[in-house]
Amino acid sequence: MNAAQPDPLGTFPQQLANARAGQIPLAQFCDWARGQTSLTQRLPPAFETVLVNLLDRLESSALFAEESCSFSQTDLWDSLQMWVDKARTKLQIDPLPNQ
Repeated sequence: MNAAQPDPLGTFPQQLANARAGQIPLAQFCDWARGQTSLTQRLPPAFETVLVNLLDRLESSALFAEESCSFSQTDLWDSLQMWVDKARTKLQIDPLPNQ
């Protein structure tokens, strides 16, 4: 992002990076991310559905060893980053809230 142009996702990308690095407990990040309704309301409904699904799977994966369950934490973190990238693109193209 350009320093003169604020990120349309606010602090979401930094919170994601902090959680992925283990600087924020996973449950705390997931609770925080689910509470970002001002962000998800500015996106098409499918974005919220995908986000909640990814967060649910990420929390489930934490109950098991890193890659021992059907949800790879690495893949889920990558998918959340992809969600951030797509949400940012959508908000840059269509910055107004959905009507």
